[in-house]
Amino acid sequence: MTTAATRRSDRRISPVFAGLLAVTAVTGWATWTGFAERPGVAVFLFVTAAWIVSLCLHEYAHARTALHSGDITVGAKGYLTLNPLKYTHALLSIVLPVIFVIMGGIGLPGGAVFIERGRIRGRWRHSLISAAGPLTNVLFAAVCTAPFWLHALDGIPRDFRYALAFLALLQVTAAILNFLPVPGLDGYGVIEPWLSYGVKRQVEPFAPFGLLFVFALLWVPSVNSAFFDVIGSILHALGIDDVDQYCGHELYRFWQGTNAYCSVSP
Repeated sequence: MTTAATRRSDRRISPVFAGLLAVTAVTGWATWTGFAERPGVAVFLFVTAAWIVSLCLHEYAHARTALHSGDITVGAKGYLTLNPLKYTHALLSIVLPVIFVIMGGIGLPGGAVFIERGRIRGRWRHSLISAAGPLTNVLFAAVCTAPFWLHALDGIPRDFRYALAFLALLQVTAAILNFLPVPGLDGYGVIEPWLSYGVKRQVEPFAPFGLLFVFALLWVPSVNSAFFDVIGSILHALGIDDVDQYCGHELYRFWQGTNAYCSVSP
């Protein structure tokens, strides 16, 4: 029960995802070279496209792991094509996460590919399927922050560095939020196979509201401040300072006008 059980067309990369990669590459080039007249526009398009690409890879990781664990139906559902339009909830998977990035710079986790859990045997496999998505965000964050923790920033243009810093912030927030053991999020999916039947029955009614609960908590000033303190500490450990984070966010929200400090800082 591996990829051999799926048709080749079920595993062909979709033109939609290829288009997203093309937008990411072109806008990344524009950010690097300063080609755009307004750098904030290029940064906005680059970060948004790269963020959507990471969401697609997140869901693909769930589906691919499920395929190798026994659910051969993911191919026919289109999940292996990386086409975001094939997701069970395109609104939750793509639209809402992008809106929250634009509104507040939070990498909100999305939903969802539908995995037929009854086809999968073994608690470890169930846990791994849930963990595969946020682990993709961790990997994406490692790639984005590599120039910082490798001290390889020489030659990287300022605006591109800011864009990488903000994209890394989104990936770190997405990974942390996804790993929370809250019903409806991947973190709960990791521990759920190890819970007793009674506990799972008690928790099940709250699963549809888990994401809303997390969102509501983040609107509490003290919780929001503590959360972003944790994010800042992680990014500092990876070599990204407050200036890079702040200016990345400022450039991304170009419609508000870029802070003069970010325009002149090295």
